[in-house]
Amino acid sequence: MKTRFTTVDIRAVIAEINANYIGMRVNNVYDIDNKTYLIRLQKPDSKAVLLIESGTRIHSTDFEWPKNMMPSGFAMKCRKHLKTRRLAHVKQLGIDRIVDIQFGSDEAAYHLIIELYDRGNVILADHEYTILNLLRFRAADAEDVKIAVRERYPIENARPPEPLISLERLTEILSKASNGEQVKRVLNPHLPYGATLIEHSLIEAGLSGSVKVDSEADVAQVAPKILEAMKIAETYLQETENFSGKGYIIQKSEKKPSLTPGKPCEELLTYDEFHPFLFAQHAKSSYLEFDTFDKAVDEFFSKMESQKIDMKALQQEKQALKKLENVKKDHEHRLEALHHAQEIDRFKGELVEMNLPVVERALQVVCSALANQVDWTEIGIIVKEAQAAGDPVAYHRHGNTCKHLGANYYKGQNKKPSKNKPQLVDLDLGLSAYANAKKYYDSKRTAEKKEQKTIEAADKAMKSAEKKTQQTLKEVQTVTTIQKARKVYWFEKFLWFISSENYLVIAGRDQQQNEMIVKRYLRAGDIYVHADLHGATSCVIKNPSGDPIPPRTLTEAGTMAICYSAAWDAKIVTSAWWVHHHQVSKTAPTGEYLTTGSFMIRGKKNFLPPSYLIMGFGFLFKVDEQSVSRHRGERKVKTVEEDLEEVTSRTAELLEDGDELIGAWTQRLDSSGSLFRCFHNFLFGFCVQRTTAAMTIQEKKEETMETPKR
Repeated sequence: MKTRFTTVDIRAVIAEINANYIGMRVNNVYDIDNKTYLIRLQKPDSKAVLLIESGTRIHSTDFEWPKNMMPSGFAMKCRKHLKTRRLAHVKQLGIDRIVDIQFGSDEAAYHLIIELYDRGNVILADHEYTILNLLRFRAADAEDVKIAVRERYPIENARPPEPLISLERLTEILSKASNGEQVKRVLNPHLPYGATLIEHSLIEAGLSGSVKVDSEADVAQVAPKILEAMKIAETYLQETENFSGKGYIIQKSEKKPSLTPGKPCEELLTYDEFHPFLFAQHAKSSYLEFDTFDKAVDEFFSKMESQKIDMKALQQEKQALKKLENVKKDHEHRLEALHHAQEIDRFKGELVEMNLPVVERALQVVCSALANQVDWTEIGIIVKEAQAAGDPVAYHRHGNTCKHLGANYYKGQNKKPSKNKPQLVDLDLGLSAYANAKKYYDSKRTAEKKEQKTIEAADKAMKSAEKKTQQTLKEVQTVTTIQKARKVYWFEKFLWFISSENYLVIAGRDQQQNEMIVKRYLRAGDIYVHADLHGATSCVIKNPSGDPIPPRTLTEAGTMAICYSAAWDAKIVTSAWWVHHHQVSKTAPTGEYLTTGSFMIRGKKNFLPPSYLIMGFGFLFKVDEQSVSRHRGERKVKTVEEDLEEVTSRTAELLEDGDELIGAWTQRLDSSGSLFRCFHNFLFGFCVQRTTAAMTIQEKKEETMETPKR
């Protein structure tokens, strides 16, 4: 996996930063860890965040990175010198992987130098490159250079740009390489292109990307072709000087094992590399394309942590499935061992049974010898003499048992008849031949019972193991720690809501915000809503169309003004009022003074109906561009005609329900006078309700005809 910038990457990202963020001021500096810092930039109409990681990367980011609660000393020093200064210029020092970011100009300039090689470093210097602070002190003995506070940073030591390598120099480098070494690895330390661009250029020139150095004769033959490839690489390097292309993330496929039998393995795509060009060696690989290289790098590194978790989860899943497989194999081996033990015991029992006379005689001979106190050494000599004489009885002592070499009428475990072949069988001297055979048969039956119990418990054991594995897989959840930052709208710093008629209503959280709302956001056509209560907030209904504000929106804004006042705690129901934008003024009468958040109202106040002290909250979901068409019209404001249609339909449903109820009562009617009176009273009440509903519909129709449409 690619983990840090190459020279080509640095040139491309510097070109994009210079094109998009020059002129923006530093708002603040944060540290994520001891190597990674965020520089928040802003200008009146936009904001951006520049991410710097020592030794690894530099790019802008759209993601919310977790910041340290307490800023580090280096972050505090950067805040002191860089805050409110403009981003003036970003450049690369020579062709080294060193980036110089300049904030401010002339003698008020400060430089942030980022070293993106080896262990890396971030250095804060003044306009003369005198070091003010740095992450890591170091000293280069070979160059007699000390990188420390109050020392000057040696920008002149940066490796200057070099012309295209000559054929002689190329041949010299290749001839010194060892045989079998890849050309891209040989050339990479001597050229600024990077191994990936060199490989791409070799493929473009008609060579293999992994071409190797074989011999001096081969070097002389292939060197001109390699020089053509280096010309291609130089062209790509020059393109990055004013880069404005796309960015690419190369993906790597991992197989995710499936627990369900028969279900194919899932494919898990992880990020592997990022590049400003789609190189030839990656053309057939899976990749993601982005509008800019900056965005591609941001996506790559922001998802790296979550992908590490994904890979860790994948390994845990593989381990869980491996455990399940081991349980299955162990169960199979156990069954095989029990089955094998049964076959051996049965086989030995049959051998003893088929050789009963020989076995009985052998037991008698041994027992007689032992009864006569014959030493086991002498018994061994007697056995050897018997074997030499061709005696069919042959035995060997082992403790209190006798190992008998009997005739074998079976070969192995396949139960196939074979010629007589001696087989070693243990005999108990304390038992008869029949008892020895019975002992083996009993042992065979015991193993058979064990096998049967093992088979019966197998399903339960396998289900338990599978359940445990599934539980383990469920617990392995991939958690993304870095979320993409949502664009914050300008009104979100205030109290705000969207009214029923889709008007934006904003209100101040304190006196300063009340002042800001009126001075900065109250425009022609807007409505100012307030209440004569202590603590009441100043509400502004934004009305860009200039049409009259509907009463419902005015009432909702008035409720907001009342609820954010002392009336909420005192539980007082009162009224708010509204005025037009031109009636609100910050000019106080002569001899008077208006405090912050207070305004002078000139003209008539339009009081609203008393507001209920009721508030709520809701969730707003922002849909992406592809889904907008499916949600169009969901917040449509209903007209009077639509409201009337809804009332009419509900009344019709009520009448239908009443007719069904009358029919039910008619069926249950009997000769009882009390039931008849109940039915009469119900019917009269229902007719009154029906007449009232019809009159309501007629009145609404007349009001609709009289009310002019807006």
